[in-house]
Amino acid sequence: MKRGLGVKGISMNSKRGQVTVFIIAAILIVGLALLIYFLRPGITSTTEFDEKNPSGFIQTCMEEEITNAVSLVSLQGGSTNPEHFILSESNKIEYLCYMTEDCRPCVVQRALLKQHIESEIKEEIESSVASCFEKLVASYESGGYTTNLEHGPNATKVELLPKRVVTSFNYTLTATKANTKRYDSFNVVLNNNLYELVSIANSIIDSESNLGDANERFYTDIYPDLKVEKFNQNDGSTIYIITDRNRDGNSFQFASKSLVLPAGYVCNNVATN
Repeated sequence: MKRGLGVKGISMNSKRGQVTVFIIAAILIVGLALLIYFLRPGITSTTEFDEKNPSGFIQTCMEEEITNAVSLVSLQGGSTNPEHFILSESNKIEYLCYMTEDCRPCVVQRALLKQHIESEIKEEIESSVASCFEKLVASYESGGYTTNLEHGPNATKVELLPKRVVTSFNYTLTATKANTKRYDSFNVVLNNNLYELVSIANSIIDSESNLGDANERFYTDIYPDLKVEKFNQNDGSTIYIITDRNRDGNSFQFASKSLVLPAGYVCNNVATN
């Protein structure tokens, strides 16, 4: 009886040992597969590719670039590389209204501010647009597709619209494998109210150019969701910062120099433009 029990015990232990070996082998295989997946060059990408959604690919690829361009122009008075500016905390803030003569209101420097900002954003992102579409084509071709990418004149268009910044790409992609697919709708939409902030900036500039000053509290009272700040500088310049209280980092700032008063002098009769 003892011998029989011993044989049975050895058989059970053997089966358990085999199961253990299989489990360990399975774990090693899965671990090895994961290691190869993450270490193999080019197997992962920051921009996920979905052949059925090329517009989503472009949205992901371009969104950060457009966001950075919008932030840059907002910080610097509407230009990516201001030529006529005042330095504030190492930031070049462009003058949108300026006058060097004493006792005279400023002259508007950007009559079409909204259009200028749209053009600046477009120019800033242009090289990234080409790069993203090249990556899109490469993604299709790596999947066995034959591709053809075309674009018309003015292929990139940036628009400041109420509560959003829309970038449209006039590109047409044709991808062929078993059949041919054509894609021609590429847009990137940012949740940003730069349109509204620029409208307020234009109103302030109008007041500065006609009256030589603007009442920042007037705008805060009318638009409670906005904070309008005014900082007078030693040289007679003024920096305005318009901020959306409901959106973190959503602001626009610019400079003005208007109705400069000489030390100890009062302008009784203010000259107009």
